[in-house]
Amino acid sequence: MINGVKRQIPDDLKAFEKSDAFKKIKRRLINKKEKQSQTVFFDNIEKAFDHFKIVSGQCLSFHHHLRNGDKVIEMVAHEIENRNLINMHLAPSSIFPNYTKLVDLIKNKNVTNIHTNYINGPVADTVSQGYLDGKLIMNTHGGRARAIESGDLKIDVAFLACPVVDRNGNGTGAFGKTACGTLGYAISDLEYARYVVLVTDTLVDELEDYQFDGTYVDAVVVVDSIGDSDGIVSGTTQLTKDPIGLKIAKDCALLLDELDMIKENMSMQTGAGKTSLAVVKYVKDIMKQKNIIGSFASGGITKSYVEMLNEGLFRELYDVQCFDLDAVESYHKNRNHKAMSASEYGNPFEKNPVCNKLDFVILGATEIDLDFNVNVTTDSLGNLIGGSGGHADIAFGAKVTIIISPLIKSRIPIIKERVTTVTTPGSDVDILITERGIAINPIRQELIEILKNSDFPLFTINELFDLSHRITGVPREVGHESKIVGYVEYRDGTIIDCIYQVKRFQ
Repeated sequence: MINGVKRQIPDDLKAFEKSDAFKKIKRRLINKKEKQSQTVFFDNIEKAFDHFKIVSGQCLSFHHHLRNGDKVIEMVAHEIENRNLINMHLAPSSIFPNYTKLVDLIKNKNVTNIHTNYINGPVADTVSQGYLDGKLIMNTHGGRARAIESGDLKIDVAFLACPVVDRNGNGTGAFGKTACGTLGYAISDLEYARYVVLVTDTLVDELEDYQFDGTYVDAVVVVDSIGDSDGIVSGTTQLTKDPIGLKIAKDCALLLDELDMIKENMSMQTGAGKTSLAVVKYVKDIMKQKNIIGSFASGGITKSYVEMLNEGLFRELYDVQCFDLDAVESYHKNRNHKAMSASEYGNPFEKNPVCNKLDFVILGATEIDLDFNVNVTTDSLGNLIGGSGGHADIAFGAKVTIIISPLIKSRIPIIKERVTTVTTPGSDVDILITERGIAINPIRQELIEILKNSDFPLFTINELFDLSHRITGVPREVGHESKIVGYVEYRDGTIIDCIYQVKRFQ
């Protein structure tokens, strides 16, 4: 059995609660409530720009709960272009492939700086190719909340998509024609932005339950459509049928059982990838066999976790984002399916964030290196393909952090001498599980001791590294241009790596 927590919160973070900065944040919230004027209503984005006198150089923020179905960021992007605003700083919590208008804004210098937690698609390609005049800052989900609440990231106007809004400015994503479930990534924007604009396609007289408190809302824009709920589904929220993925998932569940992590009152989180969902299925089978009831599952919630809640295998779900429509419906109907903000989820300055209460987490990797550093930000050529999201937050907080991946992806070994881009430091990663063997981080000697007499195929990470090269040969290093296009910011604000412009021949 594994006791205690994996890591301790640094003393300087503990001290933050007593600091002047923390007290100032509390005062900002109190002052905002006291000075709040009546919420105004508009029928288009243009009027909101006029009302709040949005000009060049300002910072505008957005959330991504509608994911690839979101239309709000495109509405704002068109207004920026129409007004020929320049040097804008955009801070969406994530950027998805459908945000195509941002490509033009970047190339035309309307947008020159970006803060985000995840970036994929045409905008990612544009930044990788060096078109962004300023810099891209890649946060974690908890780190973005920290940056906003501490004042490191100052937002002039937050444009927040909200499926249903009432005439008092309260808002919810629980239902409506574009229901997206929880709105956890937007709570820091709501509470700390200078001005807050909710953009909705459904206006009602009064909401009994809401996640957006109208006290913080300055304006509401009512439009025909804020997006398409079907765009929430990422396409990966189905269990893998790949034999290699299934083997990795089953081995992962058996390893957790061997470590006595699948136990009464356990807590867990996995990603929403196909192999991760297969892990959930195998963990569920073990819980049923042993009559185990877990405390909670957390994170972005999928149908798999909803089913476990409904079957009584977990007492609660803590949800910062719904990954599919089953999760949206569950959040609307089940009181034990609870919303949490990004700050409550993973802010390192939060007193006791949910990520620190997790027993184990299962995460993926684009690359992992000999020091167990993990990359989910770029591919091996340096192209932007994602970002931390909650990866680094929960890797730090959980008692055991497991990375699952095939040893070789598309003929490229997953293990590198050094990852192309560090997303999650190796000090926060404990175990790598591949179809050909398992490697345990040497800093976790207690795990090695527990498993040394087991039947699991244990290797050092160097041995798995050598094995992969015997299969594929040694990959040629591609390198990168000298221009830095962005920075990876750890959850506490520390810069842990640079992102470089990709080679021009790509």
